[in-house]
Amino acid sequence: MERTPQDGQALEIAVLVGLQAAGKSTFYERYLAGSHVRVSKDLFPRAARNKQQRQMRLVEAALSAGRPVAVDNTNPSPEEWRPLVAAGRAHGATVTAYWFPPDTAGSLRRNAAREGRDRVPDVGIHATHGRLRKPSLSDGFDSVLEVRLDGHGGFAVGPSLSPRPT
Repeated sequence: MERTPQDGQALEIAVLVGLQAAGKSTFYERYLAGSHVRVSKDLFPRAARNKQQRQMRLVEAALSAGRPVAVDNTNPSPEEWRPLVAAGRAHGATVTAYWFPPDTAGSLRRNAAREGRDRVPDVGIHATHGRLRKPSLSDGFDSVLEVRLDGHGGFAVGPSLSPRPT
């Protein structure tokens, strides 16, 4: 049964999946910030230890409090999203993947315009691309939405054609 927080909004865990500089954080700010707690390893101190455990504690705390949560990381493969799906299921939350299809050249270009801590080494984008896998319903998600830059500074969001579990 799907849990509903006190404000009437369905309890959800939104898992953002895509390369660095794909627009995930901007998408969060524009579309999810008003309703979802943001959890991102990018917000942890660089020297923080056990970032995965810390992330999961924050996700669990938000879900336990009845707050929808968005996990704003690259989340490139089942190894990263499997514990998030499990946490969502344990709390009766809807689990949605927001898939940002890879545009390596675009990510490299946007990343080059970043400064300081926000800029990642190009090798990091290439390494993530090598591990990146499109999420599907068979991974345990209730839905997979595809998010693309619309060419006008915004986003186009729609259902992704994911194989159904057999």
